[in-house]
Amino acid sequence: MVKVSVIIPIYNVENYLEECLDSIVNQTLKDIEIICVNDGSTDNSLDIINKYAAKDDRIIVIDQENGGHAVATNRGMDLAKGKYLYLMDSDDFVKTDALEKSYKLAEEKQVDFVLFQAINYDDDNDAYYKTEQYSMERVANEVQDKIFNYKDLDADLSFDITVTPWTKLYNREFVEKCGARFPEGLIFEDNVFFWEVYLSANRICFLKDHLFYRRWHGNSSTRAGDQRFIDSIKVGDLLVDTFKRFNILNGEYEYKLLNKLVKTNFHRFKKIKPEFQQMFFEVLKETYENWVNNKLSYDEIKDKLNTRNSFIFDTILDNDNNQVVLLSVENYDLKHINKKLLSSRSWKMTEPLRRFKYRFKGKQ
Repeated sequence: MVKVSVIIPIYNVENYLEECLDSIVNQTLKDIEIICVNDGSTDNSLDIINKYAAKDDRIIVIDQENGGHAVATNRGMDLAKGKYLYLMDSDDFVKTDALEKSYKLAEEKQVDFVLFQAINYDDDNDAYYKTEQYSMERVANEVQDKIFNYKDLDADLSFDITVTPWTKLYNREFVEKCGARFPEGLIFEDNVFFWEVYLSANRICFLKDHLFYRRWHGNSSTRAGDQRFIDSIKVGDLLVDTFKRFNILNGEYEYKLLNKLVKTNFHRFKKIKPEFQQMFFEVLKETYENWVNNKLSYDEIKDKLNTRNSFIFDTILDNDNNQVVLLSVENYDLKHINKKLLSSRSWKMTEPLRRFKYRFKGKQ
């Protein structure tokens, strides 16, 4: 049995693929298999994979019709034979000792998965920078070198863990046993896979080392603002089902999840291209109606939402036109901004007067 199976779903990434493959084939951990799933690329990606495979017999090339990132990843996992799984993105790259370090820790601690840190790489400006989202310093400081699972962390810290699969080394037997899969035909699908694995895991450890480089570029599907943004609604609905199944859709987890979903859905509602806004809104309203009628009571939802998200939720349920909703929330936000400004202005105006009164009083 090889130590690590690296799964790389590939679709039209000819500009980045060689850097990705170089970072994998040159890993200091040599006992690996590299499963490259070409998901119907129309550029030179397949030629690049074949060129590397001709020089390295650890590379397995799978060429299939385009089915999406989730389909390609699931197929790679089905073919994997390694003790551990590493799920790589084809436009990113890793440090050459990433697999060796995470594998050694996984073996030492006998965990379901190892969690490690990542650095952002701005491809347009050739700049590297760290963020809390991928460094997860709060989580690292809490767990340190201890074995933990979700029951050991509060909901805030659990939601601070990035859902991306490329910051984890998974025990393959554990993943197969818990049945975690990427929901096919959707983007933002990492969320569902992460929570399925995270809530199933009994033993997790944190490797405090920035081993992965997350490339930011304009071609990312999660930034496109096209019709696929509607997938975020569907993914959120799947998360509600997942949390209910694990019996944690209550208390602080319910509060965090519902507020996160309402906030994120509205953010993407604003960011989606105008021609898709009404379609997005209709799916969103139907989903929220389904929550109220079939999954959670209206009172339960309202009890968990903060003031702004509660207003957004009600406005979506009470209207049929996307522009009315957008303008209503914009007006709500402007009122609260004005209230803060007036409060701040009032303090700035009264404070000098207060000081003047004290000085004047002192001279009497």
